[in-house]
Amino acid sequence: MRFTKAILACAALGSAVAQRPSSTPICDYYTTALFSENSGANQLALLTALVNTVVIGNYTQPNVGVLVPGILAKGTFNGTEVNLLPFFDGTANTTNRGGSAGVSVNFLDGGGATPLMQNKPAKDESSNQYFLLTHLYEFFGALLGCSLQGASMSPFLTYAGTPSMFEVHKFMGLTPPQFGYFVTQVGLAASSFGVAAADVQTVGSALKDLFGMRCTPEQEVLKGQGEQLQAICVAKACPLAQGAVCARYEGGGAGAAGSGTPTAAAPSATASTAGAAGVGWGGMGVVAGAVWGFAVLLM
Repeated sequence: MRFTKAILACAALGSAVAQRPSSTPICDYYTTALFSENSGANQLALLTALVNTVVIGNYTQPNVGVLVPGILAKGTFNGTEVNLLPFFDGTANTTNRGGSAGVSVNFLDGGGATPLMQNKPAKDESSNQYFLLTHLYEFFGALLGCSLQGASMSPFLTYAGTPSMFEVHKFMGLTPPQFGYFVTQVGLAASSFGVAAADVQTVGSALKDLFGMRCTPEQEVLKGQGEQLQAICVAKACPLAQGAVCARYEGGGAGAAGSGTPTAAAPSATASTAGAAGVGWGGMGVVAGAVWGFAVLLM
């Protein structure tokens, strides 16, 4: 099968994860560790598996090591109940389509979890789900430093979406528990693939610093896209950034653009109902492992 060679790499990954040179991007290092060859196609495969697991939770059998509920599953963060599903299934009017108010968009219209379990973004290329998932692959690929993303003949395209994450998420009005739960799922997913705890902490800290502080000054997150407003956690309870520029944010950076509360209740996700209470934004409190589960995923 296409990714069978990843099995042997996974067997040795547990002893190698702590040795990533600081000059080697996280994406390149783990692509090489898992696939032997660091190619654009393999980098895309890695990001597809990572993002799909963040969204729907563990979908490998056997599944060992780290449990990942996924962002579509109800859970808890530091004792607070969290349900992000209404932001994705069209229940809440929180999607920015360029107007003065959020609108309802179903981002699970491309087959839901089924194609994700097949290592695909959606069952078609015209759905909102395909648009969202492929943008997530591309955005996180850039954040993790995938050096072959956008290279000639590479199937892994460069992110070309909206450069301001505030503009994308402003009508969601995310709260600290909601943002923290999302970041926790990213950390758990990475750990379930054998990513070292230090690298998980690096990613979690970057997400918190870039997007988890209210009223952060403009930052250039992706090279070439210029400095943009990037705060995603914008509710009044979100920690205020150093050098805060609230006047530059719509609603004064106090969550006025969105409530963070879905307009109606939504059914629970089928991926998992396990919580993630007590897991911090930075270190996530998780242990690297589950390399066999990742090998099965890629077969």
